[in-house]
Amino acid sequence: MADLSCDFAGIRSPNPFWIASGPPSNTAHQAHRAFEAGWGGVVWKTIGQPIVNVSSRYSAMDLGSQRMVGFNNIELITDRSAEANFREIAEVKRRWPEHAVIASLMLESREEWREFIARATDAGADGLELNYGCPHGMCERGMGSAVGQQPAVLERITGWAMEFARIPVIVKLTPNITDITMSARAARRAGANAISLINTINSITNVDLDSFVPEPRVGSLSAHGGYCGPAVKPIALNMVQCCAGDPEVGLPISGIGGISSWRDAAEFIALGAGSVQVCTAVMHYGFRIVHAMKEGLNEYLDSKGMTGLDDLRGRAVARVVPWETLDLSFKRVARIDHATCIGCNLCYAACEDGAHQCIDLVDPDSIGAGLGPGRVPFKAIPKVREHDCVGCNLCACVCPVDGCIEMHEVATGSPPMSWEQYQSRLVNGEVPPIPPHA
Repeated sequence: MADLSCDFAGIRSPNPFWIASGPPSNTAHQAHRAFEAGWGGVVWKTIGQPIVNVSSRYSAMDLGSQRMVGFNNIELITDRSAEANFREIAEVKRRWPEHAVIASLMLESREEWREFIARATDAGADGLELNYGCPHGMCERGMGSAVGQQPAVLERITGWAMEFARIPVIVKLTPNITDITMSARAARRAGANAISLINTINSITNVDLDSFVPEPRVGSLSAHGGYCGPAVKPIALNMVQCCAGDPEVGLPISGIGGISSWRDAAEFIALGAGSVQVCTAVMHYGFRIVHAMKEGLNEYLDSKGMTGLDDLRGRAVARVVPWETLDLSFKRVARIDHATCIGCNLCYAACEDGAHQCIDLVDPDSIGAGLGPGRVPFKAIPKVREHDCVGCNLCACVCPVDGCIEMHEVATGSPPMSWEQYQSRLVNGEVPPIPPHA
């Protein structure tokens, strides 16, 4: 069985699965429940000067029968006293000495940072996470994303923390920025030990079309909030890879954003994450989800002959390259397994109206196709004209039957050539201009 133990920037935990700073990490009671369920670490809900939250605080975007595909909140940092939080961190750390307990902090002045870092350290926290990501409520006060969006300010405040800290410091980055690597580089310049990303994305999930007030409603008004959940995972993966692939960043990364399964976690780790943090999925399903996450990651590592996390970490980073270096001569085409086709013809509609018109509806007898499960006899079925297929993948994306449409690599007879190489050869007169499609 693979070893899931994690050493992240000097912070040790039994596995890489941490509860992210948020509602599930607000109290000692929740931290105890998380560790009893099998989580490796808890990043405490952000501690700072007293705040007052509003009611209500959450809204969600559903997709068909899937609830909370996207989740929005206008909740701020903890509304519990610093005294209570630091007392409970100490209590949790005494009971769970082998698990990671990270204190998330958000302060305004240099002296406040000095005080709270000392208090977190005295409470026994294994590390600090500096919250520079909150996109609402706190940023209006000059904190949260107001810091994360300004690399120079981030660097200065992180410098204060590094001056005072005696335990590892993680800088949590906001995605509400043009280029997240600018903030990551600033964190490194300031001496941070690691970064975590992403925090939530500015959002409005829906509008009540009777009252015209978006949710969550507070009286007759609302506010933009922080978006998270499965819908943000692609954005988070991209930003993690950007930081992992940037030699000027070079810091351990704790991956956050839409993680709800072992597969999600494995993808983040393959793109460079050293640990992963989960919040929305716990709010949706409870702490117990970690059982399947640990079991699934273990089985995956074993199936690949990997002995631990280090064998997986970063394996996919170098596979992401600038578009202009991709091979223009590479080609895949779609092939339909008519034995499993149900005759919904979504692939035909998608290709005909939204792509490249290379799927025909034909008589099944004309291609010797049998009846797939649930398909109506005598109904026309889709067939790909492979010589016209551009390999866009749309038909495979819309097909409701797993494995019914697969993309197959085909030889083109042309040598590999990127757009970058093509432009160079075109200038030198070595190749003719590419003719436009009719």
